[in-house]
Amino acid sequence: MYFLLILAIAFAALEAYATNKGLLKIEFIAKPAVMICLFIWLLLETGLQGAALWFGLGVLFSLAGDTFLLWLDRMFIFGLISFLFAHIFYIIGFKDELAAVSMWSLLLAVILGVSAVRVMRRIITSIRAKGQTRMAVPVIVYAAAISVMLYAAMLTLFDVTWNASASLLVAAGAFFFFVSDIVLAWNKFVSPITKGRMLNIGLYHLGQILLVSGVITQFS
Repeated sequence: MYFLLILAIAFAALEAYATNKGLLKIEFIAKPAVMICLFIWLLLETGLQGAALWFGLGVLFSLAGDTFLLWLDRMFIFGLISFLFAHIFYIIGFKDELAAVSMWSLLLAVILGVSAVRVMRRIITSIRAKGQTRMAVPVIVYAAAISVMLYAAMLTLFDVTWNASASLLVAAGAFFFFVSDIVLAWNKFVSPITKGRMLNIGLYHLGQILLVSGVITQFS
């Protein structure tokens, strides 16, 4: 079923190109097509059995978020809520990792927590300075969710029940997803980033592709 992975990568590349060139009609096709391909691939490879079900729901809510964000500011809050649920489902998929506590997991939690707080402080300050105070709480809640998702995904690196390749893929995927959202938030609330939308989309799709690939590697 690698055809679906190749197709997802092709649509992701097309979406990045369309974003860079401002080709809205192509964006409306290519962007959701990436997640549709990934969902079908995940479905066929895992049957959405066990933990794969939660990741499948995460992909579907990511698809919903992608669709809302095609309308940018007008649907931003709906996209944010959709992705919040996507991360919640991803976290549930990683729930066994969250139950394990060790010196390494505590150290990782501190590193990620401090890093996330420093970035979010700058973003929230800009949100309030621009008079968009009502967005502060939703953004903080979302940031907490994606931070926990990244933490849980990275814990698979220390879990012997996870295939080494699968854990590397999901950890890298969650990291790129996390960075893509920092780019999106910084570009929207703090200051414009050169080719920020294309960078955000490219990192986001890379993250989702790696994450789903890791889940399939582990659960197929």
